[in-house]
Amino acid sequence: MAILVTGGLGYIGSHTTVELLREGFDVIIVDNLSNTRIEVLDGIEKISGKRPPFIQLDLKDKQAVAAFFATQDNIDAVIHFAASKAVGESVENPLYYYENNINSLVYLLQELTKKPGVKFIFSSSCTVYGQSETMPIMETAAIQPAISPYGNTKQIGEEIIHETANVTDLNAILLRYFNPIGAHETAEIGELPIGVPQNLVPFITQTVAGIRQELSVFGSDYPTPDGTAIRDYIHVVDLALAHVCAMKRLLNSQNAEKVEVFNIGTGTGSSVLEVIQAFEAATGLKVPYKLAPRRPGDVISAYADTQKANRVLGWTAQFNLQDSLADSWRWEKKLRNLT
Repeated sequence: MAILVTGGLGYIGSHTTVELLREGFDVIIVDNLSNTRIEVLDGIEKISGKRPPFIQLDLKDKQAVAAFFATQDNIDAVIHFAASKAVGESVENPLYYYENNINSLVYLLQELTKKPGVKFIFSSSCTVYGQSETMPIMETAAIQPAISPYGNTKQIGEEIIHETANVTDLNAILLRYFNPIGAHETAEIGELPIGVPQNLVPFITQTVAGIRQELSVFGSDYPTPDGTAIRDYIHVVDLALAHVCAMKRLLNSQNAEKVEVFNIGTGTGSSVLEVIQAFEAATGLKVPYKLAPRRPGDVISAYADTQKANRVLGWTAQFNLQDSLADSWRWEKKLRNLT
């Protein structure tokens, strides 16, 4: 089976590619290298012993997407990661997020729906829930208004997929991730933000590595036990393995509906200060930080009810928070040649 992985050299895409290769799938990667580096391909090869074909392609370019698919007749399924993903950045530059995340999805689906029977996994997000009224969040939770343009692009993306499946033979699974962290145990691949990190854990590791002066904890007055925002932090390898389970479900025609939705998280919420404390416990290193005002676009709390994924996909998260943070630090050390 040949799987096209868009954004396959990105953080989640690269780890998912490794797990797909381990399961015997053939993988084709497309990526525009806007938020990653070509060297990630070397890391995938070192781990898996295989170097999947790579095509540099910007999915915002409709003609280039059409030309690519005109040369491909053996793709059985697509996992679509390619998108911009930072909440804060989306607030500052909403038009870029709408262009990048929506147009690329539309152009991809326009080509896929010309090929009968192709299966599709969409990289969605817990941001589709907005600020959920109940915790943990179930897949049946009401979809609240998105708090950020990024979250809105994921809401719109899900709607586009549902509406496309209604009038075509598209079968899809939407995986709503919570907060991916960690890195592969080999430290050959990991999170590789270009420029200043937008996510908590790479900012922690870069701060401890001396690249950043200190970490800003955005918001210390939230209605949470310690005043800082709460998230569900899941190891990226656990997340990658969820994609493998979902892919097998689609390819074996086990899906109960044309479009299925699953939360992918640990089911445990951790505050920003708890993450800092867990990092210090896992590594023995101090994290210099300061308390800062809330950041636009951030919700107060979000953590998953994962019972559906556990039951239906047969998937369960295996790594705990300290495991994930230790792997993140190992990756950072290798990246910076630290001892």
